[in-house]
Amino acid sequence: MTGSEPPRLRVVEISGGVGGPVCGRLFAGLGHDVVRCEPAGGDPLRRRPPLNAAGTGLEFVALNADKDAVRIGSGDAGARDLHRLLDLADVAVLDLTPAAAAELGLGADGLRERWPRLVAVWILGFGRDGAYRDIPGDSLLAEAYGGLATMIGEPDRRPLGLGGEQAAYCAGVTGFLGAMLALRRRDAGHGGDLVEVTMCDVVAYMDWKSDVAESMTGRPPMRSGADPGDWRLVRARDGWVGFIFQQKHWAQVVELVGAPELADPLLADESHRQARAAEWWPVVERWAVERSAEDIYRLAQRLGLPFGWAARASDLVRSPQLRHRGFITPEPDPGGSTPAVGTPVHTAGLPWRSGTAPEPADRMPERWTSRPPGTVPGPRPPSGTAPLSGIVVLDFGTITAGAAVTRLLADYGATVLKIEWTDRPDTFRSWKMPDPAGGAATAPTSPYFPSNNAGKLGVAVNLKTPEGREVVHRLARRSHILVENYRVGVTRRLGIDADTIRAVNPDLLYLSLSSQGQDGPEAGNSSYGSTLDLLSGLASVTGYEADRPLWSSSDVNYPDQLVSLFGAAFLAYCLQRGIEGVHLDVSQREVVSWTLAAEIADHLVNGNDAAPHGNRRPGRTPHDTYPCSEPGTWIAISCFTDRHRDALAALAAPAALAGHDEAWWWSHEDLVDTEVTGWTRRRTRKEAIAELLAAGVPAVPVLDAAGRRDEPGFASRGVTLATCQGPVKGLPMRLHGHAPRPPVTAPGLGAHTRAVLRDLGRMSDEEIDDLEGRGVIHCGPEASPSPIRAPEPRSDQP
Repeated sequence: MTGSEPPRLRVVEISGGVGGPVCGRLFAGLGHDVVRCEPAGGDPLRRRPPLNAAGTGLEFVALNADKDAVRIGSGDAGARDLHRLLDLADVAVLDLTPAAAAELGLGADGLRERWPRLVAVWILGFGRDGAYRDIPGDSLLAEAYGGLATMIGEPDRRPLGLGGEQAAYCAGVTGFLGAMLALRRRDAGHGGDLVEVTMCDVVAYMDWKSDVAESMTGRPPMRSGADPGDWRLVRARDGWVGFIFQQKHWAQVVELVGAPELADPLLADESHRQARAAEWWPVVERWAVERSAEDIYRLAQRLGLPFGWAARASDLVRSPQLRHRGFITPEPDPGGSTPAVGTPVHTAGLPWRSGTAPEPADRMPERWTSRPPGTVPGPRPPSGTAPLSGIVVLDFGTITAGAAVTRLLADYGATVLKIEWTDRPDTFRSWKMPDPAGGAATAPTSPYFPSNNAGKLGVAVNLKTPEGREVVHRLARRSHILVENYRVGVTRRLGIDADTIRAVNPDLLYLSLSSQGQDGPEAGNSSYGSTLDLLSGLASVTGYEADRPLWSSSDVNYPDQLVSLFGAAFLAYCLQRGIEGVHLDVSQREVVSWTLAAEIADHLVNGNDAAPHGNRRPGRTPHDTYPCSEPGTWIAISCFTDRHRDALAALAAPAALAGHDEAWWWSHEDLVDTEVTGWTRRRTRKEAIAELLAAGVPAVPVLDAAGRRDEPGFASRGVTLATCQGPVKGLPMRLHGHAPRPPVTAPGLGAHTRAVLRDLGRMSDEEIDDLEGRGVIHCGPEASPSPIRAPEPRSDQP
């Protein structure tokens, strides 16, 4: 930790949705002064079910705990009151449409001109221009237009949004990350900035695998449902369990089930298993249906299998793992006036608040009477450079969760050393991919690999040797951050655990992104993203109504994407606040469960156990996807107000739908669905969208990867980048004051070993040649020159 506590940040939140409160909640939970501005009629989220004992929305409580609230009137008087708050703020968080922001005298240019030291985070549904700019931010609409809904659900049924408000939560976390990066630049003398976060861009960023697959096969991928290949959701006696395994795990699967039919040696070959799936999967299903889902999960994990089971809110509340770590509030308020969950980030250096949500006052808090203090201590980027320039990162991240964190750090200027070994490279280098179109040769490195690793330096070190561990320790002395997402226990065996590394460099920030955290009865368990879909509770609220749960599947692995944004955000926070020498213990499961705080609270307060409800969401109806006349084309509609519903009724079925209130529309969902579907089926997607937008009904097309590529807004905002290694995911946000230089390539294995050890490790070529000759390091083919500026050691040790 730093010697002096930096001043608290002042944050003004002007919100009309969910993404802004998510961003503001991160500031408030970490102890900063957040004032949310509410209209005279109050925030609709206050009244949105599920409700607590006092009639307040549990989502509102979860997202607005520990904030202050003030009423802001309409017209010029309200704008003046808001502007006075902004005069005193470090950060503003908006999730208004451009039209709503303009009514308050706020716009992109005006924010930067009137408040030059302010960092403004603007969360938009669909950008500041284009046909959809004034549609409020809605998770289903963003997931539809961003391409994710095409990937969720069964192939012969309608596209689905993920359960809860996933797009909004991811946008809020992205906004928090952007704020920290912009504050670092402000503190270095660059002034404030506008951080533009577009929800559909964040969605597209998370669905980057679809861009890669489409570029390989020439066909955009589609939703594969619950049974994609070797990974399936199987019914157990009392629920559902995810059979999740790689080729290397087959022997353990055979041991788990214990059926002689699975012991056939031919089934050890993946191609044989696929050809004979109708023969052996029923054996598995008969075995599973006689056992509880949780028991199967525990038996599988003991064998090293990354299985999961579809936990519901009631299961999360009683989970020994979540209670051990304090994620489930130890003594939750039975009335639901405080959040039911804590923080997924555990460290002594970051206390977390979980108080009550505010009632709106008529004036700003008394402590907001003068301008905020200046900068805070900590390593600052040199003048005129990227926000993370000068930061050195040791990257032990693999696949996505860890590797995508460090890709984000590299994008914004950090020097990232991707450390692997020839016998233990990042698994994504050889990840199985779809067959290329036209019989083209399969690339030696998986096309997935560059998206999480572009812009890094490749270093190959054998950590199974004492000399290899000393090489890493030597690099750690000159580094600021280490990131790893190994299974608990692996880093200690390799000599790179937090205690060992911080003994070498006491100031280093150490981020662990393990499946379930570093302690607790399930800490040693393994997982993939689909495992976390299940264990987090997300799968239990994703799916078609009254049907089985659904996961995001290995084609998306949504939890990995959210976790990477979360990890990068908290590292950037520590850097901005001058926090050093802490171990950030992040549970990937808890990060995803954190987005379901309202569902967990609903069980604790009201006894409800959330289940899949298709695309239905409280406070918006109709809220669903609808087919159009062209085969396989869909649109998404979300009506927030009676005005929206009246306009839709006038278009689709005036006789059946006109003149009814929200409660009627909600209770007559089947009738509404029939009428709206009949209307959309008579129109092309383009025709339906044009008529709906002209009538003022919020609607967007449901895009796939190909459709997304053809939409100019995604390309202009840099969501996907074209490189010599194929399409690579771009950026989830835009800092108006800093445009990162696009990464060129991902490193080859050990491509920069010599340069890094020479320039950063200060080793001679003779020392490097000796280490390579003894199998301690590997120097791959030299990449293009990458000058590395070697910082001074970060501790007193040599």
